[in-house]
Amino acid sequence: MRQTIAKRYWHPEHCSDAPEALTLIFAHGTGFVKEHWEPTLEDLYDAVRDANTRGREVQIREAWSIEASNHGDSAALNEEVLMWGYTPVFAWEEYARSIHAFLTGLGKGVDIDFFSRNLVGVGHSMGAIALMLVDTYMPQITFSSLILVDPMLLRKPLPEERELDLETGAVKRRDIWPSREEALSALQSRPSFKIWDPRILKIFVDQGLRDLPTAIYPDKTGVTLKCPKEYEAACYRDRLTRVRAYRYLATLCLKLPVHIIYGAIDDYLPKFIKDDVLNVAAQGKYASVARVEGAGHLVPQMQPRRLANAIHSALVQNASGSKLVPKSKL
Repeated sequence: MRQTIAKRYWHPEHCSDAPEALTLIFAHGTGFVKEHWEPTLEDLYDAVRDANTRGREVQIREAWSIEASNHGDSAALNEEVLMWGYTPVFAWEEYARSIHAFLTGLGKGVDIDFFSRNLVGVGHSMGAIALMLVDTYMPQITFSSLILVDPMLLRKPLPEERELDLETGAVKRRDIWPSREEALSALQSRPSFKIWDPRILKIFVDQGLRDLPTAIYPDKTGVTLKCPKEYEAACYRDRLTRVRAYRYLATLCLKLPVHIIYGAIDDYLPKFIKDDVLNVAAQGKYASVARVEGAGHLVPQMQPRRLANAIHSALVQNASGSKLVPKSKL
């Protein structure tokens, strides 16, 4: 049996016990851990505090970050189970089922009735897809809105288009270092990590690595990724789940407000893919769309503060009950 770890975030100065206050449910992207949302949440609390003093009030009750069962601490907990049947493909629907089981009380360890909460889902990449599909399981858990951060929604590529390949990079990446200190130094020297917020990179090293040996590397020493590169690649090989989510987006947009936040830099997902998601998959029925300056697909890693401001704007729109004109359109 797979187990999933979730982390609760509550702050006495920023959180409210009011029944209508929001319970935020965060889901991370492939290769990351539940703690990667902490800088965004920290900056979101600041945005809420500053805005409330100006009369744009949003109340947050608490936040939960739920981990995929083959990532982070959950991967270490499920180490033996994951070695049979979860490669070479790990379906993103497994993440959706874990979130659903957690929120509907089908698991153990959390004595909270999430059915009575005012839930808002915030998901990045794979996590966005997982939150979308939570709506399709029974018993049904109700979100008041969803915020999809650079969701990995892709239409079938045309014959002349090259399919997105993230699997190769995952398989080839370095995943063993002599120590956390040397891992941090090595990552800081790489251009792809230099553009990350320093808080995120520290979290990646502190929370995303584990001591060796492990079941996968029984004869190694040093530190390695909590989400082994084989498991990350297995996530990228899942083609079916994102197709189901793509086809479900328009229906979901009719059921509840769906806010879409993209990075302003079109790197992993080109502009024509984002245009297709908004105009074809969502059929223009999304509640809002925003672009985060200075960020590509890895919005939470590159620009957590700007992402927090975009999330806050979506929460304010929900609270006001009005459909605001998006600040930017694709």
